[in-house]
Amino acid sequence: MRRALCVLSLTLSPSALAVQVSFPVWQGKSYTVNTLDLRRDTLKLYWNNPATKAPFLQFSDLSSYLAGRGETLQFATNSGIYTPAYAPLGLHIEAGRVLRPLVQSRRANTPGGGNFALKPNGVFWTKGSQAGVTETGAYARSPVSPDYATQSGPMLVIGGKIHPEFGASSASFKIRSGVGVCRGGPGQNQVVKFAISAAPVNFYSFATFFRDALGCPDALYLDGSISAVYTPELGGTQFVNFAGLWGVTTRH
Repeated sequence: MRRALCVLSLTLSPSALAVQVSFPVWQGKSYTVNTLDLRRDTLKLYWNNPATKAPFLQFSDLSSYLAGRGETLQFATNSGIYTPAYAPLGLHIEAGRVLRPLVQSRRANTPGGGNFALKPNGVFWTKGSQAGVTETGAYARSPVSPDYATQSGPMLVIGGKIHPEFGASSASFKIRSGVGVCRGGPGQNQVVKFAISAAPVNFYSFATFFRDALGCPDALYLDGSISAVYTPELGGTQFVNFAGLWGVTTRH
């Protein structure tokens, strides 16, 4: 049964284009949701600093790099699950270049690979103003050639259905972050929604939040308690280093 969704929204300054931050409460749990329209918002994926060849690791590092290029970081969050060496565990594409390959086998024995290996997992990708969250096998069979993409897992919602291994009574509660490609409303373009829970939730609750509250027929888990989000207005408390970082920028 669906319950009422209470939302407090914040539209960022005009320089931030269409990025919107909201703080919905769903089934007694609070979330931070960043909504992007790729027709206006420039969303890119970053891993290594081209100058140093080392991972950016921190929001502040990425922000400083972009400032030197005449860009302002308006939104950032962690991408998919990564290895202890700060390398993406699965597919990673930047500007059309495949920097890490798609992983289709189960890799539960890989460090950090537990949730990643909970099939089905998937890929969040962008191509121009289009975006998708696609199950890994379907992605491998598709002709899509993304500009940017990250692989993570598990899938939260697949074609409007909750991941088959999630249960409402699960006792595994953690802070969780994810991304969905969602309905934008009647006559509106699809939108991308990045969400992070303010308190621990189980996978089932997180998945139903994306499907029923945010209207996302497809959504992907990004990471757990280490997850963080940054905007200039809200700041960004980051407790650990990240490998890939999704970011929205504007020119100075």
